Amino acid sequence: MDPAIFLIQVLNGVQYGLLLFLVASGLTLIFGIMGIINLAHGSFYMIGAYLAYALTSLSGSLLLAVLAAVPLTLILGFLLERLFFSYLYNRDHLYQVLLTYGLILIFEELRSILAGNDVHSVTVPSQLSASIPLTDTLSYPVYRLFLSAVCLAIAAGMYLLIQRTRLGMIIRAGAYNPEMVRSLGIDIRLLYSGVFALGVGLAAFAGMIAAPVSSISPGMGDSVLITSFVVVVIGGIGSVKGTMAAALLVGLADTFGQVLLPQAAGMIVYLLMALVLLWRREGLFGKTV
Repeated sequence: MDPAIFLIQVLNGVQYGLLLFLVASGLTLIFGIMGIINLAHGSFYMIGAYLAYALTSLSGSLLLAVLAAVPLTLILGFLLERLFFSYLYNRDHLYQVLLTYGLILIFEELRSILAGNDVHSVTVPSQLSASIPLTDTLSYPVYRLFLSAVCLAIAAGMYLLIQRTRLGMIIRAGAYNPEMVRSLGIDIRLLYSGVFALGVGLAAFAGMIAAPVSSISPGMGDSVLITSFVVVVIGGIGSVKGTMAAALLVGLADTFGQVLLPQAAGMIVYLLMALVLLWRREGLFGKTV
């Protein structure tokens, strides 16, 4: 493979992997800390993309659209946790699966009513529409580099929040012993609502910033959800560090698979998951059972 083309595929794979990390980290936070199996997580990615499309059409600016849409998705996540998920913590996972599957159907129906079933797109902001030349004939879009940089900044922020702050210490403690956290006078319900809103916000934000480089279409959250679950399983359930490593692995495997083995591209990610689980059944950074 030509070195320039190889470099482009590496950049594409890393960019895709970092986007997957945003979605999957929200998924692993919600499951790892609250024990909620959220099948509707991909719908939040879709909601973010459609909000970016609608608000960009109104304002003419993707930046303004994102600034307006992020608080909306955080409020949505907070309300969903308070209205529905907070009643399911002590119930069987089957109730969570049924609830979140119902939410998928509701969100899809609302999307169809409000935005129709056409495919939409968002224009790359003019300030980021240039390309960086790699060779005389090949160049790489600046927006994709910007997207990767934003995802890396958010990943670093999440690490600092969870590992280096008092709030992060409380969140980690709440995952292992919520009764102890409650006995210290901390409102565990408010903590769970905040974590759920953060997870929803991460997935929706990924949809917003991915909108200019991907089509916005019905069912777009489904494929992201499945791949994100694969990332969580490979990385180890509940491990944000594992989620980052797995997201990059899956992003690179999927990108190179589509170039080198297009006939088998659809199963390469699942083959990777099977190999990892054969080696470590708890995932790359999961706890040994």
